[in-house]
Amino acid sequence: MRLFLNPDQQAYLRELAEEIGSSPSHVKGELQNLTNAGLLDSRKEGRQIFFRANKRHPLFGELHSMVQKAMGMDQILDSIVMRLGDLDRAFLVGDAAEGKDTGIIDLVLIGNIDMENLNDLVAKTEKYINRKIRSLVLSLDEFDDLVNQGVLKARLLLWQNGRECK
Repeated sequence: MRLFLNPDQQAYLRELAEEIGSSPSHVKGELQNLTNAGLLDSRKEGRQIFFRANKRHPLFGELHSMVQKAMGMDQILDSIVMRLGDLDRAFLVGDAAEGKDTGIIDLVLIGNIDMENLNDLVAKTEKYINRKIRSLVLSLDEFDDLVNQGVLKARLLLWQNGRECK
């Protein structure tokens, strides 16, 4: 799932095997099937083979959308954006941005946000998607500072200036 949630991420065989708790030989076969089907791209670097989603595949958009829905991203966006106030951008950060479903979703919201509505929406959405949501509200300058400091390494832009990012 992680490769189709954030297509700019890549992963290698052992990393994916450890993440899902399966043997590397089993994961290798599945990765090969996905690569043969054109859904994944692979490249060799030294002794490791890195895999990433093939964004040019005709089914990529649908797979990306299905993974977002499976992780609850669509419900989060729909419920939050409508009631938050002056939202400029919404980012998914941390493990979820890397496609790892740990049960915790970290969001960074940029703009002048109505905190009462945010807290209410988070509580309701958590119950609906059965995951914990942690949100951080920042100004654009604060966000840029954290990115420049390397604090927000893994991030996926979900929404910007009135449009969903896919």
